[in-house]
Amino acid sequence: MKYWNLKKINQSAFEKTGIIPRSMNKLFNRFKQELNPNAEVEALEEFKVAKYQTSTSVKYIIVLMITPILINQFSKIIILDPLINHLWNSSSAYIFLNPSQEERAFADLQRFEEKLHFEILIGKLDSLPIESVQKRMSDKALEIALEYSQESANAIKNIIADLISIIIFLSILIINKRQFSILKSFINESIYGLSDTAKAFLIILFTDIFVGFHSPHGWEIVIEAILRHFGLPESRDFIFIFISTFPVILDTIFKYWIFRYLNKISPSAVATYHNMNE
Repeated sequence: MKYWNLKKINQSAFEKTGIIPRSMNKLFNRFKQELNPNAEVEALEEFKVAKYQTSTSVKYIIVLMITPILINQFSKIIILDPLINHLWNSSSAYIFLNPSQEERAFADLQRFEEKLHFEILIGKLDSLPIESVQKRMSDKALEIALEYSQESANAIKNIIADLISIIIFLSILIINKRQFSILKSFINESIYGLSDTAKAFLIILFTDIFVGFHSPHGWEIVIEAILRHFGLPESRDFIFIFISTFPVILDTIFKYWIFRYLNKISPSAVATYHNMNE
């Protein structure tokens, strides 16, 4: 588009503080713009640029989000489901991918046995002979084995499908560098164009969610879900080490960003953040 120019978009959002207050600079620039005979043409051009930037960014975000998800699902349904199921089911000796699955399977079988005996003791079920109990236990064990065998196969599918999605996602970023630059400019303009109160609110919300005092419980759930998604062992030591280190690193990076960049770009937002956080 002939009107497109990244450097002209919302430069005031990235201005650094100087000797003269930015409010005075904005007032002077506004006065100079009002006296500019080409103000209407430039305003129309800026509107076209903003419209093009917004539409391009929205389309690019949709492509970035939808394309990898669709390819992920189609690859699972069309290719991976029949292939992995055939290969995994033909190897009947394999049920579990890791010891964590075995522990969960044994716990499920033990709970079923305890529930069965409990229902017999309270009279909910008639007293069963040992052969009947063993038959029910055997049927339940086969059901659990089938369930965890399918979970193991799904984990292999997830690894391959997610790897394909990541490759597609990176390919879109590499191929469409221009759209990616437009998207970065749109995001920067949207974030830095917020009011100081909105910036402070988002900062507090982000820090409380990811590095707040209650975040370790959320991180534990997320890590367990990710490990189970890829069929990896759910090591408690790894989870606790991750929880004790990663949020700290994230908090350090975030504070450095506030000190290094946001404090220069929007010192009033930093002051508002400190006041709201007290």
